[in-house]
Amino acid sequence: MKYIDQHHVIKKMKRRIMLNNFLKGLFFLATTFGIIILAVLFVQIFTEGFGYIDTNFLTGMLSTDPDRAGIMGVILGTLWLMVVVVPITMILGVGTAIYNELYAKKGKLQSIIQTNIANLSGVPSIVYGILGMTIFVRAMNLGSVVLAGGLTMSLLVLPIVIVSSQEALRAVPQFLSEASYGLGATKWQTVKNIILPAALPGILTGTILALSRAIGETAPLVVLGIPALLIPFPGGLMDRFTVLPMQIYYWTLDASLVAEYANLASATIIVLLLMLFILNSVAILIRNKFQQRY
Repeated sequence: MKYIDQHHVIKKMKRRIMLNNFLKGLFFLATTFGIIILAVLFVQIFTEGFGYIDTNFLTGMLSTDPDRAGIMGVILGTLWLMVVVVPITMILGVGTAIYNELYAKKGKLQSIIQTNIANLSGVPSIVYGILGMTIFVRAMNLGSVVLAGGLTMSLLVLPIVIVSSQEALRAVPQFLSEASYGLGATKWQTVKNIILPAALPGILTGTILALSRAIGETAPLVVLGIPALLIPFPGGLMDRFTVLPMQIYYWTLDASLVAEYANLASATIIVLLLMLFILNSVAILIRNKFQQRY
């Protein structure tokens, strides 16, 4: 009987090892397939668009002539959008996370709020576009300007910033705050001088990654009616504007009529990828710097 049990255990272990090897190979093939597709896309984009990137393209205005078209206005529109999104998401997002995690009383209401914030992170972006159009464009009568677009994008990434900031605050060792209280510090002094600096790497990383999503979103701005026309360079929050993803979207549509627009779209994608790469690199540098300090 003992021999039969051992034989059964050995067969069961062999089946598990075979299943483990099969799943490992399957996941490896899935990862390899995704990397190959991504590499093909990168090669195609850089092949089509890299030759179009020059000083005139980066500093010129939009034009109906593909040979004269530039994206300076589009880049400025993206930067102006970030002027609105960054302070709103940093102040409201981190402030909400600090209150919910360190000040709010634990209970059913707080649990409901937490669940709703987490669920908002998964809402499709086009829903935020409809909300922004209803509140900012129509109810507040702002129109399709930088401020309306920035407020809409802030709503989109705010739940992500809140959730990532709360996770960063939870990761701070409990003994740091206990030692601060033991030395006579108040709640706010402990939060400001101990907890927040220790959680800052995670907060900044999550915030910058959320801002990267805001830069790359198109659907909410399409709903807001953000144009891709021959508009002047935006110079303020109440100016009409367009952004890099919107211009890529419209040039991709126009490529069915004029083939050169596909090359312009590829060149704009390269510029957008470069901006996202810089943002993500900044997030890594900030995280490493503060991790060494705390």
